[in-house]
Amino acid sequence: MLHVVIMAGGAGTRFWPASRSRRPKQLLPLAGGGKTMIRATVERLGDLAPWERVLVVTGRTLAAPIAAELPELSEDAILGEPCRRDTAPCIGWAAAKLLQSDPDATMVVMPSDHVIQNHAAFQAAVSAAAELVSRRPQTLVTFGVPPKYAAESFGYIERGAPIPAPAGENNALPTYQVKRFREKPSREVAQLFLDAGGFYWNAGIFVWKAKTILAALAEFEPDMLAHLEAIVKAEATAPVNASASVSAADVLEREFTAIQGASIDFAIMEKYADVAVIEAPFDWDDVGSWLSLTRLHPADENGNTVVGRHVSVRSSGCIVQGDQQRLIATIGLKDCLIVHTPDATLVANKNDEQAVREVVALIREHGWEEYL
Repeated sequence: MLHVVIMAGGAGTRFWPASRSRRPKQLLPLAGGGKTMIRATVERLGDLAPWERVLVVTGRTLAAPIAAELPELSEDAILGEPCRRDTAPCIGWAAAKLLQSDPDATMVVMPSDHVIQNHAAFQAAVSAAAELVSRRPQTLVTFGVPPKYAAESFGYIERGAPIPAPAGENNALPTYQVKRFREKPSREVAQLFLDAGGFYWNAGIFVWKAKTILAALAEFEPDMLAHLEAIVKAEATAPVNASASVSAADVLEREFTAIQGASIDFAIMEKYADVAVIEAPFDWDDVGSWLSLTRLHPADENGNTVVGRHVSVRSSGCIVQGDQQRLIATIGLKDCLIVHTPDATLVANKNDEQAVREVVALIREHGWEEYL
């Protein structure tokens, strides 16, 4: 059966001051429509899998807010990590949990903070990937988005030889062996990728057999897998969320903290021999920073991207994020980022938005945790 694993552990510090430790970007309605990003992530799945086959892996402190946002999930469907260890342990823990109830589980793994507009196309692509995995159970499948511009903020996938569709399948999506993964490039290298063709943006969405990804962890990350297996064994004896399961909670704390974190790309995907990439038929955006809003919301006649109530006098190229209760007025500003919340306001050069992380670090140094 197809199971869904949603990775929802990001801190979203580049979206400060809207994103906070108890309400990071996956719990914000950044893409419009009034829905939080994690709610939109689940709903775009449609009928691919029922709620009882959805797992969310997140930080322990976010388990309660996510449960409130997704009340359809059972308590044990939210796995709370005691610390951040990147995506490979997150995925491995979920895979090991799934195998307890479904030895032939197929997983679709996705982040909670992406924007995908065409839900029908997305569902068709996931179904195609699941079918490919059923034919080739040792294959790990990812999705590649045809690049629209020379993006520096996305990783890239270089495609190799095509993988033929089964006989008689006329509407198959273009599918290739992965030749190699490329890290986030400079603008010049990204332009070379764009000009060369044969490169995709790495969407960070995966489909594979749970037992296959665990076998890959056993080969390339045996220490990590040993810690995860100890956690799952303890959970099987006494679930972590049960009131009497102190020992299982202790095992989770001890074993997960001992893991040396790694991304799934670095730990497995760049090393595994049989990785396929399906050309994504859907629009996709990795909402990584405030600048992403310019791709998600239409600009006004002066090139300002506005979410909220705003009046402008000779202001252009700005990103303004507020609400309908407070008016933001700008005069003579160009290429500024303005984000207003009830207790904090950010004003920055929009092209220096990476410095938002520096602001968060300074706030932490001052001990002003109430703003984080």
